[in-house]
Amino acid sequence: MLKEEEAPAAEQRILVIPGEELGDNSYKPGTGTYLKGDRIFASLLGVKNVRSGYINVLPLSGRYMPRPGDSVIGIIKDVGPSSWIVNVNSPYPALMHVNDVPWKVEFGKTSQYLRAGDTILAKIGQVDETMRIQVTLKEPGLRRLDRGHITRITPSKVPRVIGKSGSMVSLIKEYTGCKVFVGQNGIIWMDGDSEGIAYASKCIDMIDRDAQMMGLTDRVRQFLIDKYGSEPRRREPEELDEEEWE
Repeated sequence: MLKEEEAPAAEQRILVIPGEELGDNSYKPGTGTYLKGDRIFASLLGVKNVRSGYINVLPLSGRYMPRPGDSVIGIIKDVGPSSWIVNVNSPYPALMHVNDVPWKVEFGKTSQYLRAGDTILAKIGQVDETMRIQVTLKEPGLRRLDRGHITRITPSKVPRVIGKSGSMVSLIKEYTGCKVFVGQNGIIWMDGDSEGIAYASKCIDMIDRDAQMMGLTDRVRQFLIDKYGSEPRRREPEELDEEEWE
């Protein structure tokens, strides 16, 4: 019989409530838990997850809390003479200075490059103790997104949309023919034809709604097979950008 941390991921998705006992001190308390005596308890409503000797509780809801290095989809909220305010789906606004973009921007000319409402693929640079967030575009692949469609999910469910080793998002891309980028802040960007985007969005809604359920990958695959048949829609090489999106 498998130990709990060796069990398949689907078998670990146990819904727990605050105060529920999760295990003893043979494990370490992780995110969403607390230690009382020699027992570990849940501190919030979520899904129990055991990994690398830690017991965690992944919340079913809540806002995104930025961490340095996170890849995010951001939306320009406001424009200043030397910076932009970026909505990264967090309770706290993020700042992107002209030094954090790949262009040489003169003072007062920021709106010539990014305007309110523009969507960007960015990274979280720094987050200080007062939750001042810095966003950057100065890394390969980061850019303004000039087309496509965005949707939002609960940030804690991002790992389910991505899947183990990217399996879930790859499944969606292969069948719908869409490019998909899953921001760690719960904002997802998709680009493709209208049918592909519609079915990709339905898959993502299903994952967001039923993330705690077993067999979710098989359900998503069956949904796509029902729409497209057993063979995925594979894009021809000329339809790909210079770099493939994960």
